[in-house]
Amino acid sequence: MTEDNLTRLNKYLSEVGYCSRRKADALIEQGRVTINGVVPEMGTKVAPGDEVRVNGELIVPPKKDNVYLAFNKPIGIVCTTNPKEKKNIVDYINYPTRIFPIGRLDKPSEGLILMTDDGDIVNKILRARNNHEKEYIVTVDRNITEDFIQRMANGIPVLDTVTRKCEVEKLTRNTFRIVLTQGLNRQIRRMCEYLGYEVVKLKRTRIMNISLDVPVGQYRSLTSQELTELYRLLGESTKTEEGSILRETPEEKKQISRKPVAKNTKKPTRPGRKKENFKKNDRRKGES
Repeated sequence: MTEDNLTRLNKYLSEVGYCSRRKADALIEQGRVTINGVVPEMGTKVAPGDEVRVNGELIVPPKKDNVYLAFNKPIGIVCTTNPKEKKNIVDYINYPTRIFPIGRLDKPSEGLILMTDDGDIVNKILRARNNHEKEYIVTVDRNITEDFIQRMANGIPVLDTVTRKCEVEKLTRNTFRIVLTQGLNRQIRRMCEYLGYEVVKLKRTRIMNISLDVPVGQYRSLTSQELTELYRLLGESTKTEEGSILRETPEEKKQISRKPVAKNTKKPTRPGRKKENFKKNDRRKGES
């Protein structure tokens, strides 16, 4: 244990808001303070994990406020905390305390990603079974047809399953909006490729009730109103291993049986197009 991790007992009692240093000195001198059951001498220091009591009452430091950030990730930044990755999101943001991303947004994608130091909320948000909405604006390499919109909305066979029905809206000749409640690896890109389209640009604009409203590369703290609504939407999320596993609904299982992946149903890639290098059975949770 280094000296940097130790705090003088009178200062500790003052910092946790129990009393002033002068009052703390008096309590220590009167033998009314204990550290791990032992009455300390004046000037004794407190280490992390020590049990401090005054008149038998356990003194608990106030819980620090968690950090919740909405960050507009630029293209090229990688959603990892691994310092070996030169363009990792943590180093890019350079926040003064330890934070980590909630989920991921692929390196060639941009837009909203939430950052926090609260592991509990991470588990709840990532649980696909809770139907948490995530909205994207997607640009593809050619004209969008009504057939494309309908098929994207009704489910596409990818990764040995059929994607859930979702909201899809055509915005321009080659741009559409899509709202997902799943987190299959590179899901939107795989869905588009299945229909013979290539994603040119992908931007996430919303996660549940949190909307993207900061410039690229910038972040802001979530408001108290946003956090209150976020927790309301998370509702009955259970913090269990089983709850985090993606499961097909009975309707999705029927879709799989009705819509098997045929070898020749996919439109051939046009000459000169670079095919995305997807791993066939990669079901890791990850945003498109």
